[in-house]
Amino acid sequence: MSESIRAILGPTNTGKTHAAVERMLAHRTGMIGLPLRLLAREVYDRVAARVGPTRVALVTGEEKIVPPQPQYWVATVEAMPVGTPVDFLAVDEIQLAADRQRGHVFTARLLHARGTKETMFLGSDSVASVLRRLLPDIAIERRSRFSTLRHVAPERLKRLPRRSAVVAFSAEEVYALAEILRGKGNLRQAQVQAEAGLELARREGLRPEQVCVHAFTDGRDTDPKAGVT
Repeated sequence: MSESIRAILGPTNTGKTHAAVERMLAHRTGMIGLPLRLLAREVYDRVAARVGPTRVALVTGEEKIVPPQPQYWVATVEAMPVGTPVDFLAVDEIQLAADRQRGHVFTARLLHARGTKETMFLGSDSVASVLRRLLPDIAIERRSRFSTLRHVAPERLKRLPRRSAVVAFSAEEVYALAEILRGKGNLRQAQVQAEAGLELARREGLRPEQVCVHAFTDGRDTDPKAGVT
C-alpha cells in the first residue's frame, strides 16, 4: 500500500496533469495513466525532453517505446503495466470509472493500482463522493480553472474576431461552419484538428457526442480571446 493517496479534482485547464507529472518526476520511479493515446504521447514527449528518452517508456494500444531500464512509464490507462512497482502512480480522468464501456478498467486502477510511496487520482468534482466512499483516508485537493469561461451575446460568425474558438458537436456541423468561415484565416488548421478529434474519438471507441474540447490549437489547454458553440 502506498504511503499516501490523494486526488486533485476540478474542471479542465486547472493544471492537474501538469501537477501529476511534476510529482512523478520528483520520485525516483513513476507511472501515469492517461485516457487518450495522443495525450499519452504528448506527456511522454514532455517527460522525455526533461529526463532523456532512455529514462522514460511509452505504452499505448498502438505504440510502445520501452528502453532497457526506464524509470518512468507513460501509458494509456488500459495499457498501464501495473505489475511494475514504482514509487509514484497517477491515473488521469478517474471519473471515467462510471463509463459503461471503459469504466471497469478505471475502477480496477482506482481499487488496485498503487505507487509504493504516493498515488494520485485526477478527475472532475463529480467523482469526489465515490472516492471518499471507496478510499476513506484519501486527501482531496480541489482546483479552479485558470481561465474564465463565460457566455456572451449572440454574434454573427463572420464578425467574430481572430483567435475565436468555434466548437461544433458533429462532423456535419464542422464542415458547415468551415464553409461559413472560409477565408477568415487558419481555417485549414482548425478544420484538420476538428477532423482529427473525431477520428480520435472513433479509434478510442467513443461516440462524437462524448468528446469534450481539451485544446483548440496546439494540443494544450489554451485561452482563446472569444468562443461560441
